Amino acid sequence: MATLLWVHIAIGLVFFTNMGHAIYEFNRTEEELSFLEAYEHEAASYSLSFVEGNPLFVGLTLIHNAAVKGAVCLDGTLPGYHLHRGYGSGANSWLVNLEGGGWCNNVRTCVYRKKTRRGSSSFMEKEIPFTGILSNKAEQNPDFFNWNRVKLRYCDGGSFTGDGEDQIAELQFRGQRIWAAAMEDLMLKGMHFAKQALLSGCSAGGLATIIHCDEFRGLFPRTTKVKCLSDAGLFLDSIDISGERTLRNMYNGVVGLQDAQKNLPQICTNHLDPTSCFFPQNLINSVRTPLFLLNAAYDSWQIQSSLAPPSADPHGYWHDCRLNHAKCSRPQIQFLQGFRNHMLNSVKDFSRSKQNGLFINSCFAHCQTERQDTWFSDNSPVVGNKVIALAVGDWYFDREGVKVIDCPYPCDNTCHHLVFG
Repeated sequence: MATLLWVHIAIGLVFFTNMGHAIYEFNRTEEELSFLEAYEHEAASYSLSFVEGNPLFVGLTLIHNAAVKGAVCLDGTLPGYHLHRGYGSGANSWLVNLEGGGWCNNVRTCVYRKKTRRGSSSFMEKEIPFTGILSNKAEQNPDFFNWNRVKLRYCDGGSFTGDGEDQIAELQFRGQRIWAAAMEDLMLKGMHFAKQALLSGCSAGGLATIIHCDEFRGLFPRTTKVKCLSDAGLFLDSIDISGERTLRNMYNGVVGLQDAQKNLPQICTNHLDPTSCFFPQNLINSVRTPLFLLNAAYDSWQIQSSLAPPSADPHGYWHDCRLNHAKCSRPQIQFLQGFRNHMLNSVKDFSRSKQNGLFINSCFAHCQTERQDTWFSDNSPVVGNKVIALAVGDWYFDREGVKVIDCPYPCDNTCHHLVFG
């Protein structure tokens, strides 16, 4: 009888432990997606409010030959992109922008994701506004307004690196194939003739830009000018407020679940574990193609989802600070200054290369190239007397070397801080 009782207790403990993990992962998914939804809502409202007249809306193009190559979204639907053709002096210049939107790191979070636009083209907007670096107006986007501009939609949950599947859960992890199929389709649509090309991306797309930068360079002849721009893609392998490594744990799940290790840069995986090679700090020094890193020193996503997520803050001490930097205590600001120092240390060697560019401003922000107010407007963020659009343009066209690092918070009064709640 006692033995039977202990068996029931053991089964109960296993059940509740598994339930706890399931609830934790579900809540983590909701935390991440709620941040992304809040960010995108604010970004869209800000960006459109700074656009004079009607913004350009560009329709979705599905890649119809992708299915035969197994290049599909999490739910098996076709991937897609938005393309607006260039003209005049920009007719043979191409800007390819990789959409961001977090990651899914286990079956539960990926199943949740495949019922959204981040996992299925069935839920994607049929047209989206092109603002910031994608704008078609010279007064909003002085250097790239008349280029061929592409927004590649993100529906694989693994920064365009995975190549596996889970048949039981009906999940396809085909980010690498989506990347390849999209590039092939764009080459057929004229990108093959590009004289100039820039690969860019925001957030998870910024990470993908770093990972795929040299692959992108390899698509073109040596005579083509090719560079890469990562916006808010410098995700750090940091210790969170509870002493754990929340983001490393997440990335470990992404890489393992999606079988991404075989598609990560071999120069890294030859001497580091695959999860470490998903962190940009271990990749940027070996990227051969000119690369520009744009990042907020107090990246809002990393504060909310990596440094001080609710899962690491059970008593809610960081709740207000997480949503609004103005409500952070002095010790909390000191912790965030440590994060900034970690970021600056991670780019020291990278910044020594003449071909690379760097713009780190002391803002509580995330993704600054696609918002009109932060990219190029009358009151855009400034570091070293340069707004972001001009800094990127000066670097891309070799008008001037750009490596600017802001003074620590709260010295910069040009920031467009993100505040939630």
